Amino acid sequence: MSTPDDSYIQWLVDQSMLHAARERSRHYAGQARLWQRPYAQARPRDASAIASVWFTAYPAAIITPEGGTVLEALGDDRLWSALSELGVQGIHNGPMKRSGGLRGREFTPTIDGNFDRISFDIDPSLGTEEQMLQLSRVAAAHNAIVIDDIVPAHTGKGADFRLAEMAYGDYPGLYHMVEIREEDWELLPEVPPGRDSVNLEPPVVDRLHEKHYIVGQLQRVIFFEPGIKDTDWSATGEVTGVDGKVRRWVYLHYFKEGQPSLNWLDPTFAAQQLIIGDALHAIDVAGARMLRLDANGFLGVERRAEGTAWSEGHPLSVTGNQLLAGAIRKAGGFSFQELNLTIDDIAAMSHGGADLSYDFITRPAYHHALVTGDTEFLRMMLREVHAFGIDPASLIHALQNHDELTLELVHFWTLHAYDHYHYKGQTLPGGHLRELIREELYERLTGEHAPYNLKFVTNGVACTTASVIAAALNIRDLDAIGPAEVEQIQRLHILLVMFNAMQPGVFALSGWDLVGALPLAPEQVEHLMGDGDTRWINRGGYDLADLAPEATLSAEGLPKARSLYGSLAEQLQSTGSFACQLKRILSVRQAYDIAASKQILIPDVQAPGLLIMVHELPAGKGVQITALNFSAETISETVCLPGVAPGPVVDIIHERVEGDLTENCELTFNLDPYEGLALRVVSAASPVI
Repeated sequence: MSTPDDSYIQWLVDQSMLHAARERSRHYAGQARLWQRPYAQARPRDASAIASVWFTAYPAAIITPEGGTVLEALGDDRLWSALSELGVQGIHNGPMKRSGGLRGREFTPTIDGNFDRISFDIDPSLGTEEQMLQLSRVAAAHNAIVIDDIVPAHTGKGADFRLAEMAYGDYPGLYHMVEIREEDWELLPEVPPGRDSVNLEPPVVDRLHEKHYIVGQLQRVIFFEPGIKDTDWSATGEVTGVDGKVRRWVYLHYFKEGQPSLNWLDPTFAAQQLIIGDALHAIDVAGARMLRLDANGFLGVERRAEGTAWSEGHPLSVTGNQLLAGAIRKAGGFSFQELNLTIDDIAAMSHGGADLSYDFITRPAYHHALVTGDTEFLRMMLREVHAFGIDPASLIHALQNHDELTLELVHFWTLHAYDHYHYKGQTLPGGHLRELIREELYERLTGEHAPYNLKFVTNGVACTTASVIAAALNIRDLDAIGPAEVEQIQRLHILLVMFNAMQPGVFALSGWDLVGALPLAPEQVEHLMGDGDTRWINRGGYDLADLAPEATLSAEGLPKARSLYGSLAEQLQSTGSFACQLKRILSVRQAYDIAASKQILIPDVQAPGLLIMVHELPAGKGVQITALNFSAETISETVCLPGVAPGPVVDIIHERVEGDLTENCELTFNLDPYEGLALRVVSAASPVI
C-alpha cells in the first residue's frame, strides 16, 4: 500500500474539527473576553431564567416547503408567531452540523441523526450558516434563545478519525484507539467487504485485554444487539499511515460503530481542544446561548484488576465536564447534560459542571404512574431528587424527545442494586425494584397490549407521548382512534404537561407533542432500522406552522406522522385544543414564576392515583400546589400540608376560589379522572418548612 498523498492529507487537515478548534481558540487566547464572567460554579437558576420553556426540534423530522431547508423552516416567521403565542422562550434545534463520515473525499451520510459530528460547518442538507444566523435573529425578535448541541464523547468517522488511522500528528490522541502489533492481527476478525471496521466478539475483547492492549469489556453494552453490536470495541482494516507503516487499530465506541469515542485524558489533550472549540464556535458563530452536552457521562474509562472496566461514574467524566462547562460559561453561555446514570452521578457532575440536567430521574416514573394509575414510585423518585441534594430547578422536565423512552433505571441497576427501598408495603433491593417497574412498563407499553410501540434494544421503548397514553387507555389499535379517543388522549397529555411544567426548572416539549403524533409503522422506516434502531418509528415528520400542508415527507425523507391534534397554527385558532390549553398553563407558569419556585413538600396521600407537589413561589407570592390524578377514578381526599400557612386556596388556571387551607394545615382535593389542578394558597405568612 502506498503512502497517502500529501495533498489529500492537507485536505483532511483542512476538513478536520481539531484544526478548526485550534483556529477558533485564537479568537480567545490573550483576550480580555475570557475574564468577564463567573465560570467555576454551575448556575442553574440563572440558566433557566433566560429561557424556562423550550421547544425541542428534531432536524430530520422537519417538513419544509418545496425547495426550502430545515433551517429556513425553523426560522420562519409564521412558526415563531405560533411558538411565541404559545409561550416558548427557547428553541433547541438539535444537531445541525455536518455528520456521518468520509471515504476518500466522499462524504457519507449520518448514521445517528447527526449525532456523529465530523465538522463545525452546518450540514448542507439542513441549510447554511446564514440561515442559522437568521434563526438566531428571528428567535431573538420573539424574546427567545437558540439552544445547540455539543457531542463531547465521540465523533463520526470524518477527517479527524481518518487522520488518526493514518497516525498523523496529534490525531490518534483524539480517540480511545490502540495500535495492534502485526503479530497479533491473527486475533482480529476480517473486515467484511464494503466496510472499514468490524465489531469484536467478547472472547476477542477478553484476549486483547489479557494482552494489555485495551481496558476490556465495559460495565454494559449500550445498544446491544447480537451479531451487530456484541461489544463496545471494533477493529479497523489495514490502514497505511503517513509514515508508510501499515496498521490495524482497535477503537472504543460506546454507541454505534461509526461513533469512535474520544479520549479525554491523552497527553495531547486533543479531545479537549476539539470539543471546547466546537462549543466556542456554537456560541460565537451560530449565536447559541445554551448548549446540550450529549451523552456526557462517558468521558472516562479505566481497567480494573478484576471484572469489567470502570466506564460509568468515572471521576474523569466529572473533571471533563467541569472543564467544558466552565469554558462555556467563560464564553457567555450555559450548558445542560444528557446524563442517564445514577442520581449520584447527576449530583456529582452538577458541581461545577453543566448548569442543568435532563430529568432522567422522574421521567420513567411519571410514565409508570400513568400506565398503572399509581403514583407511589413517582413519589419515591421525587423524594430521591431531594435526598441526593439536587435542586429540582436544575432539571429539565421534558416530554418526548428524539430518543426512546428510557427504562434503564440505572440508579437501581448499578450503585444502588443492593440498597433497600420501601415499596407497596414491602422492602425490596434496588435491583428487584428495578425489574418490577421495568416489567410493568414493558408489559403495558409494548407487545400484545400495544403493538405499535417497539422495544429499543435493552434501553427502553420507542414510542411517542400520544402512543404511551394510548397504551395507558388500553387502546390496542391506533387506527381505531376517533374523536372521543382523541379527547381522552389530549386530557392525559395535559396531565403530563402539568406534571412537568408546574415544577421549578425548565419545561421542554417536542414537535411530536405539539401535534399529538403517533408512531410510524415499522415498514415505513424499515430501511433505517437495519441495525436494530427502532427509534425511527417515534421520529415521524411534522409541520407545526402549515408551511407545506400537502407534504408527506420531511426534508430528510421521514414519512409524516399521523397527527391527532392538527398543526400548532391550526390549534391556536380553536379554543379547547391541546395547544390552547397548553398556552393557558404556560401563561400561568410565567405569571407566577413557577420556574423559579422552590419545591418544599411531596406529601403522603391515600388515593393511589394522587400526586401532590408543594412549591414556595418567589417574591413572596405564597405557596403553589400542583395536584394530579393519574388514575381513572374520581378522588376526594383531605391532605395535611405541614408548615404551610392557612388561607384561601385559588385555582390559578381557571381563576376561581377552590376552598381554604385550614388552621390545622388540611386541604381537601377533589379531582376527576386524569385531572390536574394548579392551586395557590393566598397567605400573608411564609412557609416554615
